[in-house]
Amino acid sequence: MTLPRVRWAVIGIVIFAVFVALGLLGSHQPLALDTAIANALRGQWQRPAGEVASVVSAILGPALPVVFDTVLLIAAAVYWRRHERARAGVLIRVALVVVPCRLVSVVFKPVFVRERPRQYADLSYPSGHVVSAATTGFAAMLLCLWLAPRLLRWVAVVAVVATVLCAASRLVLGVHWPTDVLAAACIGAFLPLVMSVVLELRYA
Repeated sequence: MTLPRVRWAVIGIVIFAVFVALGLLGSHQPLALDTAIANALRGQWQRPAGEVASVVSAILGPALPVVFDTVLLIAAAVYWRRHERARAGVLIRVALVVVPCRLVSVVFKPVFVRERPRQYADLSYPSGHVVSAATTGFAAMLLCLWLAPRLLRWVAVVAVVATVLCAASRLVLGVHWPTDVLAAACIGAFLPLVMSVVLELRYA
């Protein structure tokens, strides 16, 4: 095992440990911070802020990775037809990085069984919307590392801002606790980190 692989393994373990710890800490009742922020935002989902949050949530939620992967696969097909197989291969592998993000809700919500701050369908932990935004952002950074390194800094800023906006929208809508969105950002980084190693997309 090379040093870079060990480094990525340690980072992944730490991120996943934080995710699990946040889930266990709030499994019986919301943390004080969760309750305080949820109470401060109570009812905002019925006001203009909630309307804005609904739009942000729709754009940066589960639809985002679908659109991202669709664009990548179309681009991959174009490059393949041009016989630029290496570039097409990178696009396909980056698209695969995003695929597991929709499994997070299916796998982990029944494990932690956390109720929403207000009456709402489905369980709360973690936020599938934030996982989608974070995973797509991470995948976009991987894409830049391989195909457009000069854009990496800007794409990283956009990815972080998009994830934060998505998290904020879910809090304003009153459908997640703060630890839900924080944990979602963690697992949204963990999944593509693991997938990038599996698919040999990591950078040393």
